[in-house]
Amino acid sequence: MVHARGLRKTFGSFEAVRGIDVDVHRGEAFGFLGPNGAGKSSTMRMIAAVSPVTAGTLRVLGMDPQTDGPLIRARLGVCPQEDSLDPDLRVRENLLVYGRYFGLSRRAVRARADELLEFAQLTDKAKAKVDDLSGGMKRRLTIARALINDPEILLLDEPTTGLDPQARHSLWDKLFRLKEQGVTIVLTTHYMDEAEQLCDRLVVMDKGAIAAEGSPLELIREHSTREVAELRFGVGQHEALAARVADLADRVEVLPDRLMLYTEHGEETLAQVHGRGLRPLAVLVRRSTLEDVFLKLTGRSLVD
Repeated sequence: MVHARGLRKTFGSFEAVRGIDVDVHRGEAFGFLGPNGAGKSSTMRMIAAVSPVTAGTLRVLGMDPQTDGPLIRARLGVCPQEDSLDPDLRVRENLLVYGRYFGLSRRAVRARADELLEFAQLTDKAKAKVDDLSGGMKRRLTIARALINDPEILLLDEPTTGLDPQARHSLWDKLFRLKEQGVTIVLTTHYMDEAEQLCDRLVVMDKGAIAAEGSPLELIREHSTREVAELRFGVGQHEALAARVADLADRVEVLPDRLMLYTEHGEETLAQVHGRGLRPLAVLVRRSTLEDVFLKLTGRSLVD
């Protein structure tokens, strides 16, 4: 569905995407994960055929975005990072007008709009003003609008940013149902739990390049340990105590408020810590997550 080799995107002297290789297969959910400025959105805009490729090869649905942009865009659904709904139109009217851009007949677009309102659980809001919708409702309407042309690929840029947990889980359910129906989903996200829930495969991007690729489980197995033991001691003690437990874990990370011990068996490691006479103020043993992988690969420092 998407095939990229040596894909690059530059803006003047700044190289936003630095020669990445990507393949997205039919019917899967594929994610781009990375900090701000990693090149995710620039890559998505090239795939959406709205930003020209600087160098490399890109094929979307077997076509070249440089020469076949309109044909590609007709078969895509795009949900941008910011909601771009028309506040002057009612909820259902937003779908009707957008559907006409794709050349759907009035009869076809009316039927499709009703179908999508039901899918997005917005049937009872069909005549409501957009400004009267909650954030979760607006996001569901934006995704419904992106599906009006029955796309083969749905592009989602930060689909649940700013939503509360209930709205996020509701949206995840909708996206899972779409994938079951055969829609190929390509998304960017900052949420590690979202990537673990939705993505069959993903790439972690950093500074315009791909740092790692695989399924969430594969990435955790390759770049982290099975479990993590978090130990909290008194303020200012963690740096000094790290040396005393360094041999008990595969990797020890010192944070201002805790020690992170990456280990295959957290409870055994914790017992060994106690056996050395150390008494943390608080402990937590948990499984490794995609967030551990992400922070290891991209670092903990803020990116402006």
